[in-house]
Amino acid sequence: MKPESIVTVKELDRFEEILDVRSPAEFAEDHVPGAVSCPVLDDEERARIGTIYAQQSPFQAKKLGAALVSRNIARHIEERFLARGRDWRPLLYCWRGGQRSSAFAHVLRQIGWHVATLEGGYRAYRRAVLAQLDELPASCAFKVICGATGSGKSRLLEALHAQGAQVLDLEALARHRGSVLGDLPQEAQPSQKMFDTLVWDRLRRFDPARPVFVEAESRRIGLVQVHPGLLERMRGGECLVIEVPVAERVGFLMDQYRHFLDDPEGLKAKLSGLKELYGHEVIERWLAQADARAWHALVPDLLKNHYDPAYLRSTVKNFRQYHKAEPVRLDRLDAASLQRAAKELTGNREPAVAPHG
Repeated sequence: MKPESIVTVKELDRFEEILDVRSPAEFAEDHVPGAVSCPVLDDEERARIGTIYAQQSPFQAKKLGAALVSRNIARHIEERFLARGRDWRPLLYCWRGGQRSSAFAHVLRQIGWHVATLEGGYRAYRRAVLAQLDELPASCAFKVICGATGSGKSRLLEALHAQGAQVLDLEALARHRGSVLGDLPQEAQPSQKMFDTLVWDRLRRFDPARPVFVEAESRRIGLVQVHPGLLERMRGGECLVIEVPVAERVGFLMDQYRHFLDDPEGLKAKLSGLKELYGHEVIERWLAQADARAWHALVPDLLKNHYDPAYLRSTVKNFRQYHKAEPVRLDRLDAASLQRAAKELTGNREPAVAPHG
């Protein structure tokens, strides 16, 4: 029987404040949702202690480590926790529930606070996340939003969320639009571990009795991958397909990808990477259109000859219910049209989705 001061991953939601005492680099790669970074050793200090441990002796490393850890704990208490009342009950964790969290917890307990540590630390948390990414999707009834590039799938997810629907927006969590041109300007993608955490945190909060709307994604979204258990469940979900006039899609894409229109050289570098797929002649045509800033020629050309065929092949192959997808026809992709569609799909008004056929 474990002490009350040691808790498991299942008990995370009991705590109003969770302190991650690992190094800033470890925290940046991934951490428990809502955790606050309170490192007992910064990145440089941790590396220095590790070097002394390996090259001199564990004893020398522990002496210096104790001094640095004590100094950093004192700083955190002074800067962050002096205003905390007697009833403050934080949860602490380090890499594996070892010396770093134990040292910090000991000092806080001596003050009089009731402190808990996470059994097995971050390592146990990570194992639990991966296990639940296999298990949680099985309880979700996914409604998969399909539609060609530029049909406003992400915007529809946002409108659905605003209507109170359960939404899993994987591209928002990945900070990527999921295509060769999908990088978001000035935004780095999360690590794979952090992406997994963000997805897990959404999945565990869904009500199994209600549908979950999700976009039809491929396995990879930029640099991160959708967990296999989740992807398989999505691919068996009920499909909806947005149908939008090409001209509306072109205007929408020109607005969404304005950063590429302002940087033709960056766009050309991306397009050049498709040469093996389409050959010299096609790529040169696209590059010439980019040089001329002939966007109203280039964008429809890319849709017709690259995006639309590739998307249809992938969706037909991977989403098992796509052949009976229910159409959602939109003449425009303005906020009012998307809101109306979201209301229809959530039942907030009488459905007006066109019948398939």
